Amino acid sequence: MNTDVVVVGAGVIGASIALELARSGRRVLVLDKAGGVGLGSTGASSAIIRFNFSTHAGVAASWEAQFCWRAWRDHLGCDVGDRVRFERSGLALLDVDAAPRGAYLPLFDAVGVPYEEWDADTLAARIPGLDAGRHWPPRRLDDERFWAEPTGTLGAVFTPDAGYISDPQLAAQNLAVAAERHGAEFRFRRTVAAVESAGDRVRAVILDDGTRVDCAIVVNAAGPWSGRVNELAGVGSDFTIKVRPLRQEVGHLTAPPGYNRDGAAGIAVADLDLGVYIRGEVGGGVLVGGTEPECDPLQWLDDPDAANPNPTPDVFEAQVTRAARRLTGLAVPNRPRGIVGVYDAADDWTPIYDRTALDGFYVAMGTSGNQFKNAPLVGQLMATLIDRVESGADHDADPVRFVGRHTGETIDLGAFSRRRPVNTASSGTVMG
Repeated sequence: MNTDVVVVGAGVIGASIALELARSGRRVLVLDKAGGVGLGSTGASSAIIRFNFSTHAGVAASWEAQFCWRAWRDHLGCDVGDRVRFERSGLALLDVDAAPRGAYLPLFDAVGVPYEEWDADTLAARIPGLDAGRHWPPRRLDDERFWAEPTGTLGAVFTPDAGYISDPQLAAQNLAVAAERHGAEFRFRRTVAAVESAGDRVRAVILDDGTRVDCAIVVNAAGPWSGRVNELAGVGSDFTIKVRPLRQEVGHLTAPPGYNRDGAAGIAVADLDLGVYIRGEVGGGVLVGGTEPECDPLQWLDDPDAANPNPTPDVFEAQVTRAARRLTGLAVPNRPRGIVGVYDAADDWTPIYDRTALDGFYVAMGTSGNQFKNAPLVGQLMATLIDRVESGADHDADPVRFVGRHTGETIDLGAFSRRRPVNTASSGTVMG
């Protein structure tokens, strides 16, 4: 069989890319080893929409993407049945040495992201039950200093337009249905066994059942399996940014009294001071995840398929106990409850959206658990990049620039290059 483009991976990123490439008139085939859309990293996402990034491109991309989520039906461009909702809860990023206000507020100003600067009293008043004590740095529960009294108080920066998406897997399914309306085809329970090239250009992919798919373009959006797909294509030797599969846990609990008020989700809290993030949800629940503090070992995997799919008592207790120091009414259950995901984590937690040394082979990888929020835009970024490079642009020498349809912001795609310097300013966190 033959097609114009093969997209490897049917998560929210792959489905978004498929939609935009199909909209451009290309024949698109999406392959995934799972049995449906959004069953990998996407389904385990906390689906937080936030704007706190350390580069102009990061802030501009997240701000542009939230307009896509807010006008989801218009973004999809067709009827897809049940659609996800964007829940606008706002997010408070607590002050912390690792992410000082002066590092990102100028970016908010440049891009036009609205925000409020809160002192400790305002923070405590706006989020019921929140203790504004300063505990930095984060510590393990078996460190007696974890239980020490606060050394001061914290303020926060509040972004009222932050929030979350009601169902991350359904978001991917919405994008996939829209892509199918434009002619894209999805095939599941299929693994890429080989990538064929000739004359330094990709020519075909071979599937595990022996099927040969001739194509001119391959987009690797395989999440934590992206490294394997790159190996099949023989690309990666010129990457300055490496990626590895990372196992993550997110706890699911009953919210403390007063946190989710009037049936709406409570204000999300990004608490690098204690090493957790907290996200309320409509219906009375709350999600608690980690922000990868230095005191916690990261769960790197050689094989993403070998990940323990169940929440573990130690991680659950650590994350929820930390959250309970911040939200004092939060109860710590005896048994862990939540979800487990495996993310494609980059060295600097910043994604790679780029071409490769093999002509026609592109990557949307290293999304590090924080790019769900940008998924609708990533399809547009990759479609623009592919159009320009396939038309002869030298993206390595003169990076493609994308202008946001909603904000008018120019996003330099060189910020997501496989050959970029490591972003040392990154806060180093998944955070939704």
